[in-house]
Amino acid sequence: MLKKIAFILFGSVLVGIGINYFVIPNHLVDGGVIGLGLIAKYMLELKPGLTIIILSLPLYLFAWSHFRSYFYNGIHGLLTSAFFIDLFHPLMALETPPIFISSISGGLLLGTGIGLMLLAEASAGGSDLLALMLAKVTPLNVGVIILIIDSIVIVLGWFIIQETTLMYSALMVAMIGLTTSVITSLFSS
Repeated sequence: MLKKIAFILFGSVLVGIGINYFVIPNHLVDGGVIGLGLIAKYMLELKPGLTIIILSLPLYLFAWSHFRSYFYNGIHGLLTSAFFIDLFHPLMALETPPIFISSISGGLLLGTGIGLMLLAEASAGGSDLLALMLAKVTPLNVGVIILIIDSIVIVLGWFIIQETTLMYSALMVAMIGLTTSVITSLFSS
């Protein structure tokens, strides 16, 4: 139980730092529900953490009826990561590395954070939960599923937000998917 709590907390902190220090200042778009929360931030100046909670509710309701343990574990990850995403918003004001470095560093931080949370059967947002549920019923690795979902959202973000750089967002999402896949493959029992 302590290991699970530590993974969720540490993973959420990494996600919060990655989003606020590397992603938002460079107008990068992550995938999944986090990406949708970022699009809402860029377009409407909404708090991304709160938006992620609202957008994740339908998937958590589905998990409640079909994957109850994922719901219980996932809700902690969702609320904790959303809290840290909104808590670390002052990091956006700091000077960040160039966009190429931010794409790679942000991808590594987010991928590590998400990977740790997935090892605890938690998720940072609804799409991670969806990927975790799909990985149980398909032969695909959870990181590959996240990569597919994320790619769809970043293309949507690129169409909606003109400042979004598709190439760098895609690089970041690839790093997230690769890092998540490596962590979940290496450390899952």
